[in-house]
Amino acid sequence: MEMFQIRYMLAASRALNFTRAAAECNVSQPALTKAIKALENELGAPLFHREGKRLRISGFGQSILPHLRQILSEAEITQTLAENYRLLDKVPLRLGVMSTVGHVRLSRFLARFQKDHEGVEVSVIEAPISELKQKLEEGEIDLAVLNPLEGLGDNFHVHDLYRERYIVIFPPGHRLGRLNAVKLADLSGEPYVDRLACELREMVMEACESREVELYARFRSEREDWVQAMVLARIGFAFMPEYAVTLPELMQRPLVEPEVTRTISMAHVPGRKFSPAAAAMMRAAQSYDWPG
Repeated sequence: MEMFQIRYMLAASRALNFTRAAAECNVSQPALTKAIKALENELGAPLFHREGKRLRISGFGQSILPHLRQILSEAEITQTLAENYRLLDKVPLRLGVMSTVGHVRLSRFLARFQKDHEGVEVSVIEAPISELKQKLEEGEIDLAVLNPLEGLGDNFHVHDLYRERYIVIFPPGHRLGRLNAVKLADLSGEPYVDRLACELREMVMEACESREVELYARFRSEREDWVQAMVLARIGFAFMPEYAVTLPELMQRPLVEPEVTRTISMAHVPGRKFSPAAAAMMRAAQSYDWPG
């Protein structure tokens, strides 16, 4: 099995047309057809079914597509790493992460990515969403994991990874532990810890005001670790995204009436050429079994 055969096979699977696939690969249609036929003979099963002018991927072809994509991805990354080594310019994959994104589940994805792509060095930059957008536009980072809120506009393309609810966290023994879910009305007059870095903070505060729910902030911080530590120290409750909680001792209940959710996405600048490492991470993010 040769790399050019894999490239031809993947191009044909996207185009479902040998002529268009050959044009994509800058080869003649007979050369592409001959290479794919040789690959079928080597593997011992058809990759495509020809139905007149129509081309359909066989069941066997569908089953090996993910493996062929992985082989091609690894080959591209290896080639890039070799080139970087020759140039003494080993540039890591630069990933921006919004500061309120929980690191537990994201770290599991990154660990899986590193296991599948051992040669790739990943550099994570944590920043607010406004700073991430600027860094993406200026090419200082390759990809960003963030909450696109109402959309990022035409300057960015986003792929949704997962959705998560907002919950209420509180220390063990708190009266909220008797409830299965927490309404905003249940929190009126309750001291709380204010997460200043939360991108949905204003929306939650407006919901409290419209429902005449009075909250008393006893502690404010932009740092997620401080917020959770102060809740555990019984300073007050806090609103948190469900996958951002890192202290297992904290109690939590879903927030209802209203229910608040957010979407975490991976963003990049459309039209900008990916490095093989960035392209591999984008594919990995799209195929990963994210929570929620």
